[in-house]
Amino acid sequence: MAALLAYDAGTGSIRAVLFDLQGNQLAVSQREWVHIENPRYPGSMDFDVKENWKLIQDCTKDVLQTSGIPPSSIQGISATSMREGLVLYDKDGTEIWACANVDNRAAAEVTQLKQIHPHIERDVYTISGQTFALGALPRLRWIAKHQPEIYKKVHSITMLNDWILYKLCGVLQVDPSNGCTTGIFNLQNRNWAPELVVQCRLSSVLSPQINEAGTLIGNVTKQGAAETGLFEGTPVVTGGGDAQMASLGSGVVKSGQTFICGGSFWQQEVNVNNPVPDPNARIRVNCHVLPTLWQYETIAFFPGLVMRWFRDAFCQEEKQRAKELGIDAYELLEEQAKHVPVGSHGIIPIFSNVMNYISWRHASPSFINLSLDSEQCGKKEMFRAIEENAAFVTYGNLKLIEELTGQFPREVVFAGGASKGKLWCQIVADVLGVPVKVPIVKEAAALGTAIVAGVGAGIYHSMEAVSEQFVKWETTYIPNIENHQQYQELYQNWKIVYQQQLQLADQGFTSHMWIAPGAL
Repeated sequence: MAALLAYDAGTGSIRAVLFDLQGNQLAVSQREWVHIENPRYPGSMDFDVKENWKLIQDCTKDVLQTSGIPPSSIQGISATSMREGLVLYDKDGTEIWACANVDNRAAAEVTQLKQIHPHIERDVYTISGQTFALGALPRLRWIAKHQPEIYKKVHSITMLNDWILYKLCGVLQVDPSNGCTTGIFNLQNRNWAPELVVQCRLSSVLSPQINEAGTLIGNVTKQGAAETGLFEGTPVVTGGGDAQMASLGSGVVKSGQTFICGGSFWQQEVNVNNPVPDPNARIRVNCHVLPTLWQYETIAFFPGLVMRWFRDAFCQEEKQRAKELGIDAYELLEEQAKHVPVGSHGIIPIFSNVMNYISWRHASPSFINLSLDSEQCGKKEMFRAIEENAAFVTYGNLKLIEELTGQFPREVVFAGGASKGKLWCQIVADVLGVPVKVPIVKEAAALGTAIVAGVGAGIYHSMEAVSEQFVKWETTYIPNIENHQQYQELYQNWKIVYQQQLQLADQGFTSHMWIAPGAL
């Protein structure tokens, strides 16, 4: 059976996923990985290229064995990954430094960059669509200061998905959809912007070629085949960033469409033909994997991680019961929470904030306005409040994008792990006031990556056409208008309370859930 292989390198794990040529998942193998903070450098999140490559090898061998598919049957390979995670190489192509996505070590360097001149971050944003919050420029300055022996050797930079492909085929290159998140890109021409390196008083050479997603870049080498069990000569194809691949894998391939990717983070992506930056630099602008599209992107921090924390900290009974029933604990929690009224009996959840890219920070995690009435303030009410918080942030973020586009979405596509929750999907529909379409394939990034692999291998002719052909809809959630009206009032109240909580964190009385380097 002919197949396509997609690698999906997320924050918490690496997955190897096999698809048939009709977009059906055949097998998956996953290995968790950990990005450890170096105690010498607070906020660091190192990416261990040696150990993580071993995990990728294990994943590959396992998915081949469990599927029973001969390696020679794989027609194409591509990769997607978390954005912002990057790898640096010397002139010989040897990895010399790497970090995962939310590496936060360069706060002092952000402050120093802003001292070059007061508008430098906005100038960088105008060209690249990125601020210093998650980009490569502050990290490069950090390396120059703290590890100058490494900095002197830096010759090339790639993202993590590009690194996986490099290990397989020996070709260093970068794709625009993930490469743009370095903040060293010109959005308009979808290529490096070396003037930004100079402006930030850096001297690193950034040399990899830029290839659009779906470009055939090479073939699995003899060494790559020996290390992974893959067939030597298998086509290797440029991939892209996870949110953009998930957009492709969810049929969000036309201008004006809106996609919500609900995982550890939630991304809201709105496709546009012309990447005009936000005058207030509150939202991000990225390249889509499709070369004629860009995306306005907003991000909600940690909804999936907050939910996992709540489950593990307070819901041992549900976890045990779910194990006995062979279901997900979230199903039991949603079954309880669906009977809680809109607004969770007044509980105000303080977790992720509406995005402000130029000064990005979140208040201390908390539940405000709890009641001592155990019938109205317990696990099910707090669980629902967490789901409502994610929906509030999504609504606020899409309202920011509306200021640029002049339009609020008429419908949204919702994929990722959170879209498995029926109650969560309905809450999102009720808060937004628009239909929410959920595809059958929830883990859409891997499917998008398989589509790209097929295009590069010459199996498919059009990413857009194949995406629309493969994506099937599980259901559409229609908003309850009465609930939407209630949520409009609750959202305004939540914004006011959140701002007060954010001020407490800004003043040092509480601790920010997350704060971008140099945000204050």
